[in-house]
Amino acid sequence: MRKIKEVLRLRFGLGLQQQQIARSCSIGQATVHRYLERAAAIGLGWPLPEDCDDRRLDELLFPLKPGRPSLRQRDGVDFQEIRRQLQTHKRLTLQLVWEEYRETHPGGYSYSRFCELYQRWSRNQDVVLRQEHRAGEKTFVDWAGDTVPIYDRISGQAAPASIFIATLGASSYTFAHAAPGQGLAQWIDCHVRAFDFFQGTTKLLVPDNPRTGVSRACRYEPDLNRTYHEMAQHYGVAVIPARPREPRDKAKVENAVAVVERWVLAALRHRKFFSIAELNEAIEELLDRLNNRRFRKREGTRASFFAEVDRPALQPLPAERYVQAEWKTVRASIDYHVEVDRHYYSVPYLLAGQQMEARYTASTVELFQSGRRVASHARSFAAYRHTTISEHMPKSHQAHLEWTPSRLIHWAETIGMATAEVVRTILQSRPHPEMGYRACLGIMRLAKTYSNERLEAASQRALQLQACSYTSLRSILKRSLDRQLTLEPENSKPGPRHANVRGASYYDPPTTLLQ
Repeated sequence: MRKIKEVLRLRFGLGLQQQQIARSCSIGQATVHRYLERAAAIGLGWPLPEDCDDRRLDELLFPLKPGRPSLRQRDGVDFQEIRRQLQTHKRLTLQLVWEEYRETHPGGYSYSRFCELYQRWSRNQDVVLRQEHRAGEKTFVDWAGDTVPIYDRISGQAAPASIFIATLGASSYTFAHAAPGQGLAQWIDCHVRAFDFFQGTTKLLVPDNPRTGVSRACRYEPDLNRTYHEMAQHYGVAVIPARPREPRDKAKVENAVAVVERWVLAALRHRKFFSIAELNEAIEELLDRLNNRRFRKREGTRASFFAEVDRPALQPLPAERYVQAEWKTVRASIDYHVEVDRHYYSVPYLLAGQQMEARYTASTVELFQSGRRVASHARSFAAYRHTTISEHMPKSHQAHLEWTPSRLIHWAETIGMATAEVVRTILQSRPHPEMGYRACLGIMRLAKTYSNERLEAASQRALQLQACSYTSLRSILKRSLDRQLTLEPENSKPGPRHANVRGASYYDPPTTLLQ
Protein backbone atom coordinates (compact mmCIF):
# COMPACT_ATOMS: atom_id res chain seq x y z
CA MET A 1 0.00 0.00 0.00
CA ARG A 2 1.40 3.36 -0.99
CA LYS A 3 1.94 5.82 1.86
CA ILE A 4 1.14 8.83 -0.29
CA LYS A 5 -0.93 10.72 2.28
CA GLU A 6 1.80 10.47 4.90
CA VAL A 7 4.41 11.70 2.42
CA LEU A 8 2.29 14.75 1.54
CA ARG A 9 1.60 15.49 5.23
CA LEU A 10 5.24 15.30 6.25
CA ARG A 11 6.38 17.40 3.29
CA PHE A 12 3.77 20.14 3.09
CA GLY A 13 2.46 19.95 6.66
CA LEU A 14 5.73 19.61 8.60
CA GLY A 15 8.26 20.71 6.00
CA LEU A 16 10.53 17.66 6.41
CA GLN A 17 13.24 16.82 3.93
CA GLN A 18 12.90 13.93 1.53
CA GLN A 19 15.47 11.85 3.42
CA GLN A 20 13.57 12.25 6.70
CA ILE A 21 10.28 11.43 4.99
CA ALA A 22 11.78 8.30 3.47
CA ARG A 23 12.93 7.07 6.89
CA SER A 24 9.64 7.86 8.59
CA CYS A 25 7.56 6.12 5.92
CA SER A 26 10.06 3.30 5.43
CA ILE A 27 10.23 3.81 1.68
CA GLY A 28 13.00 4.79 -0.70
CA GLN A 29 13.95 8.41 -1.22
CA ALA A 30 13.38 7.96 -4.95
CA THR A 31 9.80 6.88 -4.19
CA VAL A 32 9.27 9.98 -2.06
CA HIS A 33 10.62 12.14 -4.87
CA ARG A 34 8.29 10.46 -7.38
CA TYR A 35 5.23 10.98 -5.18
CA LEU A 36 6.04 14.66 -4.61
CA GLU A 37 6.79 15.17 -8.29
CA ARG A 38 3.46 13.68 -9.36
CA ALA A 39 1.59 15.68 -6.70
CA ALA A 40 3.23 18.92 -7.86
CA ALA A 41 2.30 18.12 -11.47
CA ILE A 42 -1.42 18.09 -10.63
CA GLY A 43 -1.24 20.87 -8.02
CA LEU A 44 -1.95 18.61 -5.05
CA GLY A 45 -0.90 19.84 -1.60
CA TRP A 46 -1.86 19.38 2.05
CA PRO A 47 -4.45 19.12 3.50
CA LEU A 48 -6.17 17.04 0.83
CA PRO A 49 -9.70 17.85 -0.36
CA GLU A 50 -12.47 16.22 1.69
CA ASP A 51 -13.62 14.03 -1.23
CA CYS A 52 -10.09 12.75 -1.94
CA ASP A 53 -10.06 9.26 -0.44
CA ASP A 54 -7.44 6.56 -1.04
CA ARG A 55 -8.98 5.39 -4.30
CA ARG A 56 -9.34 8.89 -5.71
CA LEU A 57 -5.78 9.79 -4.70
CA ASP A 58 -4.46 6.68 -6.42
CA GLU A 59 -6.38 7.56 -9.62
CA LEU A 60 -4.99 11.11 -9.62
CA LEU A 61 -1.36 10.22 -9.08
CA PHE A 62 -1.23 6.89 -10.92
CA PRO A 63 -3.74 6.90 -13.77
CA LEU A 64 -1.88 4.02 -15.43
CA LYS A 65 -0.30 1.14 -13.58
CA PRO A 66 3.46 1.46 -14.05
CA GLY A 67 5.38 -1.55 -15.28
CA ARG A 68 7.86 -3.27 -13.05
CA PRO A 69 11.36 -1.95 -13.73
CA SER A 70 13.96 -4.50 -14.69
CA LEU A 71 16.55 -5.29 -12.07
CA ARG A 72 20.13 -4.46 -12.93
CA GLN A 73 22.92 -6.84 -12.07
CA ARG A 74 25.42 -5.37 -9.65
CA ASP A 75 29.09 -5.95 -10.20
CA GLY A 76 31.46 -6.87 -7.41
CA VAL A 77 30.70 -8.42 -4.04
CA ASP A 78 27.77 -7.44 -1.81
CA PHE A 79 29.35 -7.77 1.63
CA GLN A 80 26.17 -6.49 3.30
CA GLU A 81 24.22 -9.42 1.87
CA ILE A 82 27.01 -11.81 2.86
CA ARG A 83 26.86 -10.63 6.48
CA ARG A 84 23.07 -11.03 6.50
CA GLN A 85 23.35 -14.60 5.25
CA LEU A 86 26.05 -15.45 7.78
CA GLN A 87 23.87 -14.07 10.61
CA THR A 88 20.77 -15.88 9.35
CA HIS A 89 22.27 -19.31 8.66
CA LYS A 90 24.37 -20.50 11.61
CA ARG A 91 26.15 -23.28 9.68
CA LEU A 92 27.09 -21.12 6.70
CA THR A 93 30.82 -20.44 6.32
CA LEU A 94 32.70 -17.74 4.47
CA GLN A 95 34.44 -20.38 2.37
CA LEU A 96 31.12 -21.71 1.04
CA VAL A 97 30.04 -18.17 0.19
CA TRP A 98 33.35 -17.64 -1.66
CA GLU A 99 32.89 -20.87 -3.65
CA GLU A 100 29.41 -19.76 -4.74
CA TYR A 101 30.88 -16.38 -5.66
CA ARG A 102 33.57 -17.98 -7.86
CA GLU A 103 30.92 -20.01 -9.71
CA THR A 104 29.33 -16.78 -10.96
CA HIS A 105 32.65 -14.83 -11.20
CA PRO A 106 35.35 -17.27 -12.42
CA GLY A 107 37.95 -14.51 -12.64
CA GLY A 108 37.08 -13.01 -9.25
CA TYR A 109 39.04 -12.67 -6.03
CA SER A 110 41.04 -15.49 -4.52
CA TYR A 111 39.84 -16.90 -1.21
CA SER A 112 42.49 -15.07 0.85
CA ARG A 113 41.76 -11.75 -0.87
CA PHE A 114 38.03 -12.29 -0.51
CA CYS A 115 38.38 -12.86 3.24
CA GLU A 116 40.67 -9.86 3.62
CA LEU A 117 38.23 -7.53 1.86
CA TYR A 118 35.31 -8.83 3.91
CA GLN A 119 37.17 -8.37 7.22
CA ARG A 120 38.21 -4.85 6.24
CA TRP A 121 34.61 -4.01 5.33
CA SER A 122 33.34 -5.58 8.55
CA ARG A 123 35.68 -3.49 10.72
CA ASN A 124 34.40 -0.33 9.09
CA GLN A 125 30.81 -1.34 9.92
CA ASP A 126 31.57 -1.54 13.62
CA VAL A 127 32.60 2.07 14.06
CA VAL A 128 30.19 4.27 15.98
CA LEU A 129 28.66 7.37 14.45
CA ARG A 130 28.39 10.25 16.86
CA GLN A 131 24.90 11.68 16.48
CA GLU A 132 24.49 15.43 16.46
CA HIS A 133 21.07 16.31 17.86
CA ARG A 134 19.57 19.58 16.69
CA ALA A 135 17.31 21.62 18.96
CA GLY A 136 13.68 20.55 18.92
CA GLU A 137 14.29 17.73 16.45
CA LYS A 138 13.95 14.36 18.25
CA THR A 139 12.27 12.86 21.29
CA PHE A 140 13.45 9.37 22.33
CA VAL A 141 10.99 7.15 24.24
CA ASP A 142 11.22 3.71 25.85
CA TRP A 143 10.16 1.62 28.83
CA ALA A 144 12.63 1.15 31.66
CA GLY A 145 13.82 -2.38 32.34
CA ASP A 146 13.18 -2.12 36.09
CA THR A 147 9.69 -2.02 37.59
CA VAL A 148 8.35 -0.78 40.93
CA PRO A 149 5.98 -2.96 43.03
CA ILE A 150 2.57 -1.53 43.96
CA TYR A 151 1.10 -3.25 47.05
CA ASP A 152 -2.53 -3.96 47.80
CA ARG A 153 -3.48 -2.57 51.23
CA ILE A 154 -5.73 -5.53 52.07
CA SER A 155 -4.06 -8.61 50.60
CA GLY A 156 -0.52 -7.27 50.59
CA GLN A 157 0.10 -8.67 47.10
CA ALA A 158 2.36 -6.66 44.79
CA ALA A 159 1.79 -5.80 41.12
CA PRO A 160 4.64 -4.36 39.01
CA ALA A 161 4.37 -0.81 37.67
CA SER A 162 6.22 0.00 34.44
CA ILE A 163 8.22 3.20 34.05
CA PHE A 164 7.92 5.18 30.82
CA ILE A 165 10.85 7.46 29.94
CA ALA A 166 11.12 10.21 27.32
CA THR A 167 14.14 12.43 26.72
CA LEU A 168 14.93 15.24 24.28
CA GLY A 169 17.88 14.79 21.94
CA ALA A 170 19.62 18.15 22.31
CA SER A 171 19.23 18.91 26.02
CA SER A 172 18.65 15.39 27.46
CA TYR A 173 15.74 16.88 29.42
CA THR A 174 14.02 13.78 30.84
CA PHE A 175 10.45 12.79 31.68
CA ALA A 176 9.41 9.67 33.63
CA HIS A 177 5.97 8.33 34.51
CA ALA A 178 4.70 5.12 36.12
CA ALA A 179 1.92 3.12 34.45
CA PRO A 180 0.08 -0.04 35.54
CA GLY A 181 1.18 -1.85 32.37
CA GLN A 182 2.71 -1.50 28.93
CA GLY A 183 -0.48 -1.77 26.88
CA LEU A 184 -1.59 0.55 24.11
CA ALA A 185 -3.67 2.74 26.42
CA GLN A 186 -0.72 3.28 28.78
CA TRP A 187 1.68 3.82 25.86
CA ILE A 188 -0.45 6.60 24.35
CA ASP A 189 -1.28 8.18 27.71
CA CYS A 190 2.41 8.40 28.66
CA HIS A 191 3.22 10.11 25.34
CA VAL A 192 0.49 12.69 25.90
CA ARG A 193 1.76 13.35 29.43
CA ALA A 194 5.33 13.71 28.10
CA PHE A 195 4.24 16.31 25.53
CA ASP A 196 2.44 18.23 28.28
CA PHE A 197 5.55 18.00 30.45
CA PHE A 198 7.78 19.38 27.65
CA GLN A 199 5.10 21.99 26.78
CA GLY A 200 5.57 21.20 23.11
CA THR A 201 6.60 18.51 20.63
CA THR A 202 9.65 17.80 18.53
CA LYS A 203 9.45 17.04 14.81
CA LEU A 204 10.55 13.42 15.19
CA LEU A 205 9.67 10.69 17.66
CA VAL A 206 12.09 7.76 18.04
CA PRO A 207 10.65 4.73 19.90
CA ASP A 208 11.93 1.21 20.19
CA ASN A 209 9.83 -1.52 18.54
CA PRO A 210 7.21 -2.44 21.20
CA ARG A 211 4.09 -4.23 19.99
CA THR A 212 1.98 -1.37 21.27
CA GLY A 213 3.73 1.13 18.99
CA VAL A 214 4.96 -0.92 16.04
CA SER A 215 2.61 -3.58 14.65
CA ARG A 216 5.36 -5.29 12.66
CA ALA A 217 9.00 -4.66 13.47
CA CYS A 218 11.26 -4.62 10.42
CA ARG A 219 14.64 -3.14 9.68
CA TYR A 220 13.41 -1.59 6.45
CA GLU A 221 9.59 -1.35 6.55
CA PRO A 222 8.18 -1.23 10.10
CA ASP A 223 4.41 -0.82 10.34
CA LEU A 224 3.15 1.56 13.01
CA ASN A 225 0.14 0.83 15.15
CA ARG A 226 -2.84 2.74 13.73
CA THR A 227 -3.66 4.47 17.01
CA TYR A 228 -0.01 5.44 17.56
CA HIS A 229 0.19 6.88 14.05
CA GLU A 230 -3.03 8.84 14.58
CA MET A 231 -1.67 10.28 17.83
CA ALA A 232 1.48 11.38 15.99
CA GLN A 233 -0.64 13.08 13.32
CA HIS A 234 -2.64 14.89 16.00
CA TYR A 235 0.54 16.37 17.50
CA GLY A 236 2.25 16.96 14.14
CA VAL A 237 5.20 14.64 14.70
CA ALA A 238 6.77 11.94 12.53
CA VAL A 239 7.61 8.53 14.03
CA ILE A 240 10.92 6.89 13.06
CA PRO A 241 11.32 3.61 15.01
CA ALA A 242 14.84 2.48 15.83
CA ARG A 243 16.15 -0.51 13.93
CA PRO A 244 15.47 -3.84 15.64
CA ARG A 245 18.33 -5.01 17.86
CA GLU A 246 20.22 -1.75 17.29
CA PRO A 247 20.33 0.01 20.70
CA ARG A 248 22.81 2.56 19.35
CA ASP A 249 19.99 4.09 17.30
CA LYS A 250 18.40 5.22 20.57
CA ALA A 251 21.49 5.59 22.73
CA LYS A 252 20.09 8.84 24.13
CA VAL A 253 17.09 7.15 25.77
CA GLU A 254 19.16 4.12 26.76
CA ASN A 255 21.34 6.48 28.74
CA ALA A 256 18.26 8.25 30.14
CA VAL A 257 16.87 4.89 31.29
CA ALA A 258 20.12 4.16 33.13
CA VAL A 259 20.12 7.61 34.72
CA VAL A 260 16.47 7.31 35.88
CA GLU A 261 17.06 3.83 37.27
CA ARG A 262 20.16 5.09 39.11
CA TRP A 263 18.91 8.42 40.49
CA VAL A 264 15.15 7.88 40.76
CA LEU A 265 14.20 4.22 41.07
CA ALA A 266 17.21 3.33 43.21
CA ALA A 267 16.36 6.21 45.55
CA LEU A 268 12.85 4.75 46.03
CA ARG A 269 14.00 1.22 46.83
CA HIS A 270 13.22 1.56 50.57
CA ARG A 271 9.74 3.03 50.09
CA LYS A 272 6.52 1.04 49.81
CA PHE A 273 3.80 2.34 47.48
CA PHE A 274 0.11 1.46 47.53
CA SER A 275 -1.06 3.29 44.37
CA ILE A 276 0.24 4.50 41.02
CA ALA A 277 -0.61 8.08 41.95
CA GLU A 278 1.53 7.86 45.09
CA LEU A 279 4.44 6.46 43.07
CA ASN A 280 4.17 9.17 40.39
CA GLU A 281 4.16 11.87 43.05
CA ALA A 282 7.47 10.52 44.40
CA ILE A 283 8.92 10.19 40.87
CA GLU A 284 7.98 13.79 40.08
CA GLU A 285 9.95 15.09 43.06
CA LEU A 286 13.09 13.10 42.20
CA LEU A 287 12.73 13.88 38.50
CA ASP A 288 12.83 17.60 39.20
CA ARG A 289 16.00 17.04 41.20
CA LEU A 290 17.52 15.00 38.37
CA ASN A 291 16.82 17.59 35.67
CA ASN A 292 18.34 20.31 37.85
CA ARG A 293 21.41 18.22 38.72
CA ARG A 294 24.59 19.81 37.31
CA PHE A 295 26.55 18.06 34.59
CA ARG A 296 30.01 16.77 35.48
CA LYS A 297 31.80 17.49 32.21
CA ARG A 298 30.08 20.69 31.10
CA GLU A 299 28.34 23.68 32.57
CA GLY A 300 24.65 23.81 33.28
CA THR A 301 21.88 21.29 33.89
CA ARG A 302 19.34 19.45 31.82
CA ALA A 303 16.71 22.01 32.81
CA SER A 304 18.89 24.98 31.85
CA PHE A 305 19.81 23.44 28.49
CA PHE A 306 16.15 22.70 27.86
CA ALA A 307 15.12 26.29 28.55
CA GLU A 308 17.94 27.62 26.37
CA VAL A 309 18.07 25.16 23.47
CA ASP A 310 15.08 22.84 23.13
CA ARG A 311 12.17 24.83 24.55
CA PRO A 312 12.26 27.67 21.97
CA ALA A 313 12.49 25.16 19.10
CA LEU A 314 9.58 22.92 20.12
CA GLN A 315 6.35 22.90 18.12
CA PRO A 316 3.33 24.26 20.04
CA LEU A 317 0.79 21.81 21.39
CA PRO A 318 -2.59 21.57 19.60
CA ALA A 319 -5.59 23.32 21.12
CA GLU A 320 -7.07 20.03 22.35
CA ARG A 321 -5.44 16.98 23.91
CA TYR A 322 -5.45 13.81 21.92
CA VAL A 323 -8.43 11.58 22.69
CA GLN A 324 -7.24 8.02 22.46
CA ALA A 325 -8.91 5.97 19.76
CA GLU A 326 -8.52 2.35 18.76
CA TRP A 327 -8.88 0.91 15.26
CA LYS A 328 -10.39 -2.38 14.19
CA THR A 329 -11.05 -3.98 10.82
CA VAL A 330 -14.71 -5.02 10.65
CA ARG A 331 -17.14 -6.40 8.08
CA ALA A 332 -20.83 -5.49 7.87
CA SER A 333 -23.10 -8.51 8.22
CA ILE A 334 -26.30 -9.17 6.27
CA ASP A 335 -28.26 -7.03 8.76
CA TYR A 336 -25.92 -4.07 7.90
CA HIS A 337 -24.40 -3.93 11.40
CA VAL A 338 -20.76 -4.25 12.49
CA GLU A 339 -19.48 -5.53 15.82
CA VAL A 340 -17.25 -3.34 18.00
CA ASP A 341 -16.48 -4.48 21.55
CA ARG A 342 -19.50 -6.86 21.63
CA HIS A 343 -21.94 -4.13 20.53
CA TYR A 344 -23.47 -3.79 17.07
CA TYR A 345 -23.61 -0.52 15.12
CA SER A 346 -25.45 0.13 11.86
CA VAL A 347 -23.97 1.25 8.54
CA PRO A 348 -25.80 2.12 5.29
CA TYR A 349 -27.50 -1.08 4.11
CA LEU A 350 -25.77 -0.87 0.71
CA LEU A 351 -22.47 -1.64 2.51
CA ALA A 352 -23.67 -5.02 3.84
CA GLY A 353 -20.94 -7.62 3.41
CA GLN A 354 -18.18 -5.08 2.80
CA GLN A 355 -15.03 -4.59 4.88
CA MET A 356 -14.32 -1.29 6.60
CA GLU A 357 -12.39 0.20 9.52
CA ALA A 358 -13.85 1.13 12.88
CA ARG A 359 -12.34 3.93 14.97
CA TYR A 360 -13.70 3.99 18.51
CA THR A 361 -13.02 6.14 21.55
CA ALA A 362 -14.60 6.19 24.99
CA SER A 363 -17.53 8.24 23.63
CA THR A 364 -17.81 7.70 19.85
CA VAL A 365 -17.61 4.99 17.18
CA GLU A 366 -16.75 6.00 13.60
CA LEU A 367 -16.75 3.71 10.58
CA PHE A 368 -14.61 4.35 7.49
CA GLN A 369 -14.42 2.83 4.04
CA SER A 370 -11.51 3.78 1.75
CA GLY A 371 -10.66 6.65 4.11
CA ARG A 372 -14.22 8.07 3.95
CA ARG A 373 -16.45 8.14 7.02
CA VAL A 374 -19.71 6.33 6.35
CA ALA A 375 -21.27 6.21 9.85
CA SER A 376 -20.87 7.70 13.31
CA HIS A 377 -22.47 6.56 16.59
CA ALA A 378 -22.33 7.36 20.29
CA ARG A 379 -20.33 4.61 22.05
CA SER A 380 -22.43 2.04 23.91
CA PHE A 381 -21.06 -0.52 26.36
CA ALA A 382 -24.22 -2.68 26.45
CA ALA A 383 -23.08 -6.13 25.33
CA TYR A 384 -24.89 -7.81 22.42
CA ARG A 385 -27.27 -4.89 21.86
CA HIS A 386 -27.81 -2.90 18.66
CA THR A 387 -27.50 0.79 17.87
CA THR A 388 -29.33 1.54 14.63
CA ILE A 389 -29.85 4.77 12.69
CA SER A 390 -33.09 4.71 10.70
CA GLU A 391 -31.45 6.38 7.68
CA HIS A 392 -29.20 3.31 7.32
CA MET A 393 -32.20 1.01 6.83
CA PRO A 394 -33.99 0.20 3.56
CA LYS A 395 -37.35 1.91 3.05
CA SER A 396 -39.23 -1.33 3.65
CA HIS A 397 -37.51 -1.85 7.02
CA GLN A 398 -38.20 1.75 8.02
CA ALA A 399 -41.88 1.34 7.18
CA HIS A 400 -42.10 -1.85 9.22
CA LEU A 401 -40.64 -0.27 12.35
CA GLU A 402 -42.90 2.78 12.07
CA TRP A 403 -45.91 0.65 13.14
CA THR A 404 -46.60 0.60 16.88
CA PRO A 405 -49.65 -0.65 18.87
CA SER A 406 -50.83 2.88 19.58
CA ARG A 407 -50.59 3.84 15.91
CA LEU A 408 -52.56 0.76 14.81
CA ILE A 409 -55.31 1.45 17.37
CA HIS A 410 -55.44 5.11 16.35
CA TRP A 411 -55.93 4.11 12.71
CA ALA A 412 -58.71 1.67 13.66
CA GLU A 413 -60.53 4.43 15.57
CA THR A 414 -60.80 6.38 12.31
CA ILE A 415 -62.89 3.45 10.96
CA GLY A 416 -65.08 2.99 14.03
CA MET A 417 -65.14 1.94 17.65
CA ALA A 418 -65.89 -1.70 16.79
CA THR A 419 -62.86 -1.90 14.47
CA ALA A 420 -60.68 -0.31 17.17
CA GLU A 421 -61.93 -2.89 19.68
CA VAL A 422 -61.10 -5.74 17.28
CA VAL A 423 -57.56 -4.42 16.78
CA ARG A 424 -57.12 -3.89 20.51
CA THR A 425 -58.31 -7.42 21.23
CA ILE A 426 -55.90 -8.90 18.66
CA LEU A 427 -52.90 -7.06 20.15
CA GLN A 428 -53.82 -7.96 23.74
CA SER A 429 -54.39 -11.63 22.97
CA ARG A 430 -50.82 -12.19 21.78
CA PRO A 431 -47.86 -12.86 24.14
CA HIS A 432 -46.14 -9.86 22.52
CA PRO A 433 -48.05 -7.06 20.71
CA GLU A 434 -45.71 -7.26 17.70
CA MET A 435 -47.02 -10.79 17.02
CA GLY A 436 -50.37 -9.25 16.08
CA TYR A 437 -48.96 -6.61 13.72
CA ARG A 438 -49.42 -8.71 10.60
CA ALA A 439 -53.08 -9.46 11.42
CA CYS A 440 -53.74 -5.75 11.98
CA LEU A 441 -51.99 -4.84 8.74
CA GLY A 442 -54.23 -7.40 7.01
CA ILE A 443 -57.31 -5.65 8.42
CA MET A 444 -55.93 -2.37 7.04
CA ARG A 445 -55.71 -4.00 3.60
CA LEU A 446 -59.39 -5.04 3.91
CA ALA A 447 -60.24 -1.34 4.34
CA LYS A 448 -58.79 -0.71 0.87
CA THR A 449 -60.98 -3.44 -0.70
CA TYR A 450 -64.22 -2.78 1.21
CA SER A 451 -65.73 0.44 2.50
CA ASN A 452 -65.21 1.73 6.01
CA GLU A 453 -68.92 1.19 6.79
CA ARG A 454 -68.79 -2.50 5.83
CA LEU A 455 -65.54 -3.04 7.79
CA GLU A 456 -67.12 -1.45 10.87
CA ALA A 457 -70.24 -3.61 10.50
CA ALA A 458 -68.11 -6.73 10.07
CA SER A 459 -66.18 -5.79 13.20
CA GLN A 460 -69.44 -5.49 15.17
CA ARG A 461 -70.48 -8.96 14.04
CA ALA A 462 -67.02 -10.38 14.86
CA LEU A 463 -67.25 -8.95 18.40
CA GLN A 464 -70.68 -10.56 18.89
CA LEU A 465 -69.33 -13.90 17.68
CA GLN A 466 -66.10 -13.40 19.72
CA ALA A 467 -64.13 -14.11 16.54
CA CYS A 468 -61.66 -11.20 16.50
CA SER A 469 -59.19 -12.16 13.80
CA TYR A 470 -58.23 -11.17 10.30
CA THR A 471 -59.53 -14.48 8.92
CA SER A 472 -62.98 -14.00 10.52
CA LEU A 473 -63.35 -10.43 9.23
CA ARG A 474 -62.32 -11.48 5.74
CA SER A 475 -64.86 -14.33 5.79
CA ILE A 476 -67.66 -12.06 7.04
CA LEU A 477 -66.99 -9.47 4.33
CA LYS A 478 -66.51 -12.05 1.56
CA ARG A 479 -69.86 -13.76 2.39
CA SER A 480 -71.62 -10.38 3.00
CA LEU A 481 -72.62 -11.45 6.51
CA ASP A 482 -72.05 -7.87 7.63
CA ARG A 483 -75.26 -6.87 5.75
CA GLN A 484 -77.52 -9.30 7.68
CA LEU A 485 -79.50 -8.38 10.76
CA THR A 486 -77.62 -8.08 13.98
CA LEU A 487 -77.45 -11.29 16.02
CA GLU A 488 -79.59 -11.44 19.22
CA PRO A 489 -77.83 -12.42 22.43
CA GLU A 490 -78.49 -16.01 23.41
CA ASN A 491 -79.75 -15.15 26.93
CA SER A 492 -82.53 -12.93 25.46
CA LYS A 493 -84.34 -15.89 23.79
CA PRO A 494 -87.17 -17.59 25.80
CA GLY A 495 -86.51 -21.18 26.79
CA PRO A 496 -88.59 -24.18 25.60
CA ARG A 497 -91.84 -25.08 27.46
CA HIS A 498 -92.86 -28.76 27.94
CA ALA A 499 -93.63 -31.28 30.74
CA ASN A 500 -90.03 -32.32 31.29
CA VAL A 501 -88.89 -28.83 32.29
CA ARG A 502 -88.63 -28.57 36.09
CA GLY A 503 -89.42 -25.27 37.68
CA ALA A 504 -87.48 -23.44 40.39
CA SER A 505 -89.80 -24.92 43.07
CA TYR A 506 -88.46 -28.40 42.26
CA TYR A 507 -85.25 -27.63 44.11
CA ASP A 508 -86.96 -26.35 47.31
CA PRO A 509 -86.33 -28.67 50.32
CA PRO A 510 -89.30 -30.72 51.66
CA THR A 511 -91.28 -29.14 54.56
CA THR A 512 -91.08 -32.28 56.72
CA LEU A 513 -87.32 -32.14 56.79
CA LEU A 514 -87.33 -28.58 58.00
CA GLN A 515 -89.54 -29.48 60.97
